[in-house]
Amino acid sequence: MSFGPPRPRPRLTAENRAFWTGGASGKLMICRCGDCDRWLHPPQPICRHCWSENVSPQPASGRGRIDSFTINHQPWMPGLDVPFVIARVALEEDESIFLTTNIIGCAPTDVAVDDPVVVNFSEEDGIFFPLFERAG
Repeated sequence: MSFGPPRPRPRLTAENRAFWTGGASGKLMICRCGDCDRWLHPPQPICRHCWSENVSPQPASGRGRIDSFTINHQPWMPGLDVPFVIARVALEEDESIFLTTNIIGCAPTDVAVDDPVVVNFSEEDGIFFPLFERAG
């Protein structure tokens, strides 16, 4: 699935590669500490909670809720269809973990804070951007 014009390609690193490519298998890969069991995002090699280096990407459920959002009406890039929703999604596993993303699959005016959402990936040249759509 694709959403709008091409997005800027992230620079892949050892820490973030699983996050940007996990969508190939339909998985939202979020770093998790093997010692304190806390989720970490953005991806990082050391746990910010216990300072352990026992951190690795793990599949998250891909479910969350809309914490906040805005409806963009500005076509700031050629080929960009407006309006669209830019949202901050709190992940189900840990509501202190947020992804800034787009809400797809519904009219922007149908989006509300606290709506449950589920991940859906948009692939561009081997990068899988995690987008979300309203659940149920």
